[in-house]
Amino acid sequence: MPNNGINPEVAKVLKRLHYPLEIMLMCVRWYIAYPLSLRHLEQMMAERGIAVDHSTVHRWAMKLWLVFEKKFRKFKRPVGTSWRIDETYIKVKDTWKYLYRAVDKEGRTIDFLLTAKRDKSAAMRFFRKAMLDNGVPEKVTMDKSGANKSAIDTINFEHENAIIVHQIKYLNNIVEQDHRAIKRITKPMLGFKSFCSARVILAGIEIMHMISKGQFCMSGAENLSVSQQFYALVG
Repeated sequence: MPNNGINPEVAKVLKRLHYPLEIMLMCVRWYIAYPLSLRHLEQMMAERGIAVDHSTVHRWAMKLWLVFEKKFRKFKRPVGTSWRIDETYIKVKDTWKYLYRAVDKEGRTIDFLLTAKRDKSAAMRFFRKAMLDNGVPEKVTMDKSGANKSAIDTINFEHENAIIVHQIKYLNNIVEQDHRAIKRITKPMLGFKSFCSARVILAGIEIMHMISKGQFCMSGAENLSVSQQFYALVG
């Protein structure tokens, strides 16, 4: 795509990345959108006569997805007030970390947060982050996690309108199923080398997943393909 009309924040990043824009965007999108490792991408580019080291692709992804996430959140479609909340395991430097995620009853992603621990403090950080951008829900469905329930009880104590809490596992199937789309992409990555890289790459995966679910509502984007909506983040 042409360089004119690029988001100034993206342009600022690109000044330090001396490579054709089309190649960089293709690599960072494929890495996030499909179950590929960095070395897979290196080999795929080599087959096309393009020499790109796998570590270079990772550097592009780390820099660009920080900007893309900020842009996406400005145009994220509103979600419902009935939330399903759960956490899944993500391996970082041979240690399991926790990805908190929430979807509404229609399956739209509400928010996500990678944490080092799974406890009340981590749950509180996730709930506050989700509510900052999406408002306070009317109802939250979760599993039997005592930490998550304790976090919601604390939030209810702080608000006049109490959030209804359901701790019924089968009602949470929708978010558990939604985890699979994220794990399908992370599995070939064979774990992350640092918490920072995991946080940024997971944000990219979540954003592409939300785009595929029709959650990008920038004017004119509704008639674009998933890949075209990704490129709209650059502008």
